Amino acid sequence: MPITEKDIRTALKGVKDPELGLDLVVLGLVYDVDVDGDVAHATISLTSPMCPVAEQIVQQAEAAIAAVEGVGEARVTLTFDPPWTPERISPLIRSSLGL
Repeated sequence: MPITEKDIRTALKGVKDPELGLDLVVLGLVYDVDVDGDVAHATISLTSPMCPVAEQIVQQAEAAIAAVEGVGEARVTLTFDPPWTPERISPLIRSSLGL
């Protein structure tokens, strides 16, 4: 069965921002997912460019993607363009956070 973008996004729900305790997908930190055969690539951001655990989050994201059945190569690119803002969080979650 081919790997889908949904498979990768589901895997990334297991990676949490340590400060907020919410996953990358809910926070709107997953900017793009591309799947080409068994190669899966995600472009993610962080809530702050000064995040002290940036490398750890990228490694966790790569590991989560690599664990998806059928993925032969997992790639994660970190970007801050455009910068993340709370508006990227789904409205329902944003309201529950009081944002």
